[in-house]
Amino acid sequence: MDAGNSKVVKGKAKPRGRFPHIRRAGDYLFVSGTSARRADNSIDGAEVDKSGAVRLDIRRQTRAVINNIRGILHSMKADLEHIVEISAFLVTMDDFNGYNEVYGEFFDETGPARTTVAVRELPHPHLLIEIKAVAYKPRRKSISGR
Repeated sequence: MDAGNSKVVKGKAKPRGRFPHIRRAGDYLFVSGTSARRADNSIDGAEVDKSGAVRLDIRRQTRAVINNIRGILHSMKADLEHIVEISAFLVTMDDFNGYNEVYGEFFDETGPARTTVAVRELPHPHLLIEIKAVAYKPRRKSISGR
């Protein structure tokens, strides 16, 4: 595969490792695990007040993650409607209802197959959720059929 099939998307949080945000393999797009982290490394849905108390919001983080995935897919001329499978990782299943509520704003029973699991932790203590996705977006064929 050539490097044009993988990309780190400008304007998105830089991956914390040597991997792309998205990779194309034939007609499929694979979106790496995506969080609510912004390009400036702040986290949507994580607020720290003056006293140091932390407030984490699963609904805001879920919305931010799905919108980040949308932006990553746009870099390959795809959108959420092209997703065929989602795997979501929650730090606690106590957040399942809030996550599920926001997920339903974007997808219904005609949407992607989905798996949701709880994990011990994510790469930052303020992250409550990470999602990876697989999308089906056939390449456009040229007029000559190639």
